[in-house]
Amino acid sequence: VGCIRSWDHNGDKWKFPVIIDNMMNLEFLNWASRVSGNPKYEDISVTHANTTLKNHFRKDNSSYHVIDYDPETGAVRNKHTHQGAHHESAWARGQAWGLYGYTLMYRDTHKKAYLTQARKIAAFILSHPNLPEDGIPYWDYSVTGTDAPRDASSAAITASALLELSGMVGGKDRRRYLEAAEHILTSLSSPAYRAPIGTNAGFILMHSTGHFPGNSEIDVPLSYADYYYVEALMRYQNLLNQK
Repeated sequence: VGCIRSWDHNGDKWKFPVIIDNMMNLEFLNWASRVSGNPKYEDISVTHANTTLKNHFRKDNSSYHVIDYDPETGAVRNKHTHQGAHHESAWARGQAWGLYGYTLMYRDTHKKAYLTQARKIAAFILSHPNLPEDGIPYWDYSVTGTDAPRDASSAAITASALLELSGMVGGKDRRRYLEAAEHILTSLSSPAYRAPIGTNAGFILMHSTGHFPGNSEIDVPLSYADYYYVEALMRYQNLLNQK
């Protein structure tokens, strides 16, 4: 297959499911090769990233959530979603995972194809007609309406990735990524999303969505919303310190 398998299933639905989220795991493999001197871990990482680049993305540079492979031949069996609105929709956090993953793959390997893909995903997100004015997406980019749940975790991941990506490009795109990240962080830091201290079960951010189709974790705090929000703030502070 050339990818890291994501989930175990009995074969009734998927034989070898690979989710876009796996792009977030590759940084660990790159690190393992650097500290061990053994290239095999980065080789696995690069093979996974290349296979994902080939099969996970549509012409508009949005990504499917789940690609199901035939483990015997490596052929694609299905292009599905699990947490998105439908198979051809763009699940919001999935787009953020892809943006972040390819940004870090370029940082670690300097392969131009990864930078190109990260920029394409950023363009899809930032120019999407369904992205609300405050920069915090609904749980899926196919969804509209003021009553649709937002996903602050997708926004936090996107902001952190855009700050990292801004240091890899120049010109108008650099400014665009910085301004978009600043806008997202300003929104997340407002009372609309940042919970008062002592509330929200101790979490920082409100209004994330875990698995809407499964009726699970809807309009709740999520650990990775807080994690990437803090990471984005740290990256932003480092940029300010460099000026």
